[in-house]
Amino acid sequence: MNRRRLTVAGLVGLSLGLAACSPKESAAPAAPKRSPSVEIVAAEGRGLTVGAMMSTQAVYVLFDTQCPHCARLWEASVPLQKKAKFIWIPVGLLNAASSAQGAALLAAADPAQAMAEHEKSMLAGQGGISAPSSLPAELQEALKSNTRLFNNLGLESVPFTITRNARSGMTVSRSGSMDTATLAELIGVDAP
Repeated sequence: MNRRRLTVAGLVGLSLGLAACSPKESAAPAAPKRSPSVEIVAAEGRGLTVGAMMSTQAVYVLFDTQCPHCARLWEASVPLQKKAKFIWIPVGLLNAASSAQGAALLAAADPAQAMAEHEKSMLAGQGGISAPSSLPAELQEALKSNTRLFNNLGLESVPFTITRNARSGMTVSRSGSMDTATLAELIGVDAP
């Protein structure tokens, strides 16, 4: 009986892992872990904002530019961008391109267009946008700071979404990709 429970638990864990990207190794030193909160992510994360800029409904997404599950979550969020403000916080976890592309997205004059172009390229298996070989130190530090935030919150995979549900007012979070209806339910808005 115990063996069966372990097998079922293992299969559930495996299926959850398929909808998220996890870093292979963390070179960052261990820091005290803090519970994820909207306040911490809002205060310490630096991201690009898309969607309903005047909305009080803020949805924070920590993502890696090289994560295909993050690209799928971006795609799922597009129909909801008229109902909420999404703050996409890039982290550098998966490979060398992650930080450079994340910094390039932060520097984009039109973040929504840059994200759409990048995620379309990722979903097509083309690796995303090209990033300049040298980026301002401020942007490189922003990516390092975002990655430290991710690690200090004890997160294990991207994408990681955190918000206050518009209906209940409760803080809700979830790792992994979601379809539009599931994302709408998480953030407490009607699906289109």
